[in-house]
Amino acid sequence: MTALTLRNATLLPVSGARDWLHGWMTVDSDGRISGIGEGEPPPSDGEIIDVTGKFVAPGFVSAHSHIYTGGMRGVAPDSTLYPWVTRNTEMLLTAQAEDLYWLTLAGSLDFLSNGVTSAYNFTQSRVLSLFDYTSSTMKAAAVQPVEFLTRQIDASADAGIRFVASVRLDDEQLPEDEALSVFGEVMDYAKTTVPPDHYLGGSVYGAVQWSSSAKTARRERAMMDRHGVTNQAHFVETAEQLDIQQAKFDWYDEAGTLGPDFAFGHFVHPTDRMLERAAGAGCSMVWQPLSNGRLGSGIADIPRVLDAGMRVGIGLDDQSCTDVADPFENMRAGLYTQRARHSDASVLSPADMLGLHTLGAAAAIGVDDRVGSLEVGKYADFVVVDPRNPDTGPIWNPVATYVLACTLRNLDAVYVGGRASWSSGRSTHPLAERAVDELHERMVRVAGESGFHPAVPHRAHPR
Repeated sequence: MTALTLRNATLLPVSGARDWLHGWMTVDSDGRISGIGEGEPPPSDGEIIDVTGKFVAPGFVSAHSHIYTGGMRGVAPDSTLYPWVTRNTEMLLTAQAEDLYWLTLAGSLDFLSNGVTSAYNFTQSRVLSLFDYTSSTMKAAAVQPVEFLTRQIDASADAGIRFVASVRLDDEQLPEDEALSVFGEVMDYAKTTVPPDHYLGGSVYGAVQWSSSAKTARRERAMMDRHGVTNQAHFVETAEQLDIQQAKFDWYDEAGTLGPDFAFGHFVHPTDRMLERAAGAGCSMVWQPLSNGRLGSGIADIPRVLDAGMRVGIGLDDQSCTDVADPFENMRAGLYTQRARHSDASVLSPADMLGLHTLGAAAAIGVDDRVGSLEVGKYADFVVVDPRNPDTGPIWNPVATYVLACTLRNLDAVYVGGRASWSSGRSTHPLAERAVDELHERMVRVAGESGFHPAVPHRAHPR
């Protein structure tokens, strides 16, 4: 049964068949795309929405995200990765499970309000750790109960975003048995409590970059096998201590971890040998253009990675180092820095960038069978973007206008499973305003307990 029909749309399907078409799309009662085509739609008794003059495109996929971080925007604005992440952790040292629930709910709703309908989410570990420059490892500063993790999963599920739940083992900060047992417990929790349509799977939050021995790589591989999950590891993200980072690549290789179910997050500074081996093994790479620029991490050479044969997707990373979870800005920043790096405007096209932040991102984390493009059978997750509000001028090339000229101001509506999650400038979620107030109250309180205070007070929404 057709539940929703969009007519008179300029469709950007990102399915590979064609870049765009004028026509229609239908959604069935299960929230999946049931039809797409040119011209007029077939007759239907369901809801019909006329989107004349508007783009309809896949919801954005963030293949690398730390969704709980929206309360720390603007923090450590002139710092590189390790001082910045240290400040973030210091601000959260006294946070409890319910604090992380509300931070994650607010962050998930923020993603949805910006057109991001699916995300790979690195949960904040229950072991809050600080980076130790001497050993190039993470040292535990506080340990929280398992609910610290499960409440983050609850929050993303309650928000209605589709997500992969990624959990760090913390095998060097905790007894090995406890670390592995908790990982399994959280994977089982997500699988049994999150609605199947919204749970895109579990994953290991790869942490070999900050480990002291190859044992972590072997343990991560064991968890992937035991629980049937993927792995995404932050790796060679920053130029700091680069030789140490690069030397740990072989730990993953020797553990048999590299393969199609493994993604390198960032991968800004791989050697030629690393790139060749990762591509040969079928690994993917997830690129964060805005985050890499904000933290001075470097400019990943994406044409080089693509030429090597690696799948590449895009993520928005932390809301505290991308600062605005804006996929349009993320696409443009990536496109322009690559063209500038190569002094060549042809190295990546607008269509390439749209693909990398939708279907490419979904493929990089292994969920492209369900999300990332407008295709029959996939979830009806899409955005409606109005290039006339504010007006972007005549449309000579729909994909170019969408990627190069549209902004969040043009975002008209966001749909997940054929239902509006954001429309007319507002979230449709009943807890949206409360989530913002809770984020402010809890983040300010928790950070204040560690000596950090905002410069400007927040005025709560009236209730």
